[in-house]
Amino acid sequence: MLTTEQILEHRDFALGGVSLGGYGEIGRGKVRDFYEIDGQRRLVVTTDRQSAFDFILGLIPFKGQVLNQLSQFWFAQLADIVPNHLLSVPDPNVSIVRKAEMFPVEVVVRGYLTGVTDTSIWMMYQEGHRELYGLQFPDGMRKNEPLPAPIITPTSHAELGAHDRPLSKDMILNEGLVSPQNWREIERVALAVFARGQEIARQAGLILVDTKYEFGLIDGRVALVDEVHTPDSSRYWLVETYDAKFEQGQEPDNFDKELLRLWMREQGFNGKGQPPPLTDDIIARLSQRYQSSYERLTGKTFEVDFSRKPEERIVQNLKKAGL
Repeated sequence: MLTTEQILEHRDFALGGVSLGGYGEIGRGKVRDFYEIDGQRRLVVTTDRQSAFDFILGLIPFKGQVLNQLSQFWFAQLADIVPNHLLSVPDPNVSIVRKAEMFPVEVVVRGYLTGVTDTSIWMMYQEGHRELYGLQFPDGMRKNEPLPAPIITPTSHAELGAHDRPLSKDMILNEGLVSPQNWREIERVALAVFARGQEIARQAGLILVDTKYEFGLIDGRVALVDEVHTPDSSRYWLVETYDAKFEQGQEPDNFDKELLRLWMREQGFNGKGQPPPLTDDIIARLSQRYQSSYERLTGKTFEVDFSRKPEERIVQNLKKAGL
């Protein structure tokens, strides 16, 4: 993991995006840029753009490399459970993927009663709801308590700036969002992937609390796409302090991008108005959080190529790969 001094010294290596000729029109998400290679493949550049509360806040050096390489690791760990869209990784920030016919449902799997957003099960449970996402919950549960078994709490795919809509299985099927056959397969593999993720995370001293998955059809089969079990898409807690914190009614020690959300709240930001500018301290701490998550989960040392700026490196590596 890089030191604070190394991160700040090389902050000009942070990747905001890259202009690639010969791939047609660029598509841009909060973190990723997309180029069409042909009718079957896409080129995905994972940048260092940092978002929270639907705002793009700035750049966190080396975050994109972590997300891209960590997803590569997880796709390999899960390939025996479900196919995925990854074809190759020609550069630390770039993936070549198969195009998929995407399902219009975000699949969220939860292992604990927690959360702070309107669609989280804890917020709804705290308000007195006991039927959530079509599932029944007993009285007397505590925040951050493990669920009897992981559950799927799907949401709709909201347009940028809009909020996701909680969905139940009946709503998904009745509205024709996913066919019954495909939804059964999505449920099966989502729970199996989550179980494998929890197992690997615990070996790294982490609890995989909840996560979101994206699924699509590739060659008529349900496939896992986008990112998997990253600090952006998942909530992680530290194993070693969880029990004591829970018994004392304290919040678990997080190990994901919750670090940024908590920092923003400390600055007095509640999700409305202009977000606070990122300081050198939070930029370095967040970069280290991403790097440390990679090293813990993969067991590998996070390495950066400082011989070339990432934009130049990406162009050269794509040419080397014949793309």
